[in-house]
Amino acid sequence: RLLGAPSRCEEQKEKCEFKPQRPGRKIPKYMPPPLPTNKKWFGTPIEEMRRMPLCGARLPHLRPSANHTVTIRVDLLREGEVPKPFPTHYKDLWDNKHVKMPCSEQNLYPVEDENGDRTAGSRWELIQTALLNKFTCSHDLKEAILRYNVAYAKKWDFTALTDFCDKILEDAEAQHLFQSILPDMVKLALCLPNICTQPIPLLKQKMNHSITMSQEQIASFLANAFFCTFPRRNAKMKSEYSSYPDINFNRLFEGRSPRKPEKLKTLFCYFRRVTEKKPTGLVTFTRQSLQDFPDWERSQKKLSRLHVTYEGTIESNGHGMLQVDFANRFVGGGVTGAGLVQEEIRFLINPELIVSRLITEVLDHNECLIITGTEQYSEYTGYAETYRWARSHEDKTPRDEWQRRYTEIVAIDAFHFRRFLDQFGPEKIRRELNKAYCGFSRPNVPPQHLSAVATGNWGCGAFGGDSRLKALIQILAAAEAGRDVVYFTFGDVELMRDIYSMHTFLCEKGQTVGDIYRLLLRYYNEECRSCSTSGPDVKLYSFIYSTIESYADSTDDDDDEEKGLCFED
Repeated sequence: RLLGAPSRCEEQKEKCEFKPQRPGRKIPKYMPPPLPTNKKWFGTPIEEMRRMPLCGARLPHLRPSANHTVTIRVDLLREGEVPKPFPTHYKDLWDNKHVKMPCSEQNLYPVEDENGDRTAGSRWELIQTALLNKFTCSHDLKEAILRYNVAYAKKWDFTALTDFCDKILEDAEAQHLFQSILPDMVKLALCLPNICTQPIPLLKQKMNHSITMSQEQIASFLANAFFCTFPRRNAKMKSEYSSYPDINFNRLFEGRSPRKPEKLKTLFCYFRRVTEKKPTGLVTFTRQSLQDFPDWERSQKKLSRLHVTYEGTIESNGHGMLQVDFANRFVGGGVTGAGLVQEEIRFLINPELIVSRLITEVLDHNECLIITGTEQYSEYTGYAETYRWARSHEDKTPRDEWQRRYTEIVAIDAFHFRRFLDQFGPEKIRRELNKAYCGFSRPNVPPQHLSAVATGNWGCGAFGGDSRLKALIQILAAAEAGRDVVYFTFGDVELMRDIYSMHTFLCEKGQTVGDIYRLLLRYYNEECRSCSTSGPDVKLYSFIYSTIESYADSTDDDDDEEKGLCFED
């Protein structure tokens, strides 16, 4: 503590430590039984957890419906073949329900004719002219992008792009970029009206809607994002798209952060791959907006199974499981800007995720985004400041009957806590439970067909979440949704042991989701509500152990049957 000044809590010790207990009754200090010291994981062996495709039900035939947009010819879908766009010819909708396309006839910009009169010109024609000029250096690329983004000529900064091309890349690499990769990317971008022929609906708040498109269509969208061609998506405090993430890549090109070259390497790896060989799969983006949530206080559900480990990652060890993206409410977070933590890394190594930023309005508290079928194109090392692109990755994940990779990712945004204690408040706990439940729940799918949730310290970095509380919240939400949990602590051995001990204890004591939820409310009332320091004296897990133990002690004289103890076999 700064200069060792006594905290307010030390001055007000009596006030803080007052517990509404029966007089003279001391809460016993419970210690969970010791665990072996050298184990890398605890709980149910990961091999016993449900994974796709083994656990999945058969998919219905892929067909468009009122709540499912399909942008390819379903009748011509064949394994290993590039899907055909539907409809055959480009159809445009320039309205507030669909993506405003760069190639739309409505995408206009002001021009002066020879008499000095102002008329409207086609921005798409300008884009084509600008991009079809040969680039020999980063300056050419910058000039091309600014030709159709004149309003931003003095605002956008291309330092990161320039440094990458001039200082980071070897001469041969830079030559390959300008002679091969970028011209191929231009072709891919300008093919947009031939590849993406159907208007793409925006996934707005309160919608339950899916969009299934081809990896080739996504590649064309992303090439356009790279060249910053999407109209109406740049103004900051603007009306129309202020509730959507950025899609144009201009922020990727700015500044001198050492993270930028690594991001650019990762994305150019993707563009090189998809231009060398067209991908043949499909990807589905689903916005799920739930109206009905569990009555947490009265839930009788028992906890599901848990595997917890300090080794491995969600993307490498959670294959076939529901993989959690610790999302920003603007999905993708800072992927095209400064951010480089869990969500941004996932969007970089599986860049098809970035298209969700084109279509997904900011997530509300009762919503999530589910993305099925994206492919991993890169491997990496490190995290945040130490992130490095390592190499190209050949994704071997099998495909389902809709030609989607069996990779299901759910974006759920944790609440951002400014003060540590805020997260223990009842409405905040309920908010996080409901958000996780929204991500994990699949109404109308029987539990035996639900894969395990692969997750970790959701919302525990910059968002100020407590990892032990967040683990418990996710365990409760998964139990309610009928899913097992595979939890990665990302190198934190102590956290692994704590989560396992708590899960085992709660199962052995027969605690239901409702019992545990009520304990969280009690913890807030007794330890957090009137605490004047930044953190409570009694830690959450100690409180849970002691409260359940003292309850068990006080009922020892009663009939044991009533305790409802259940021991895991």
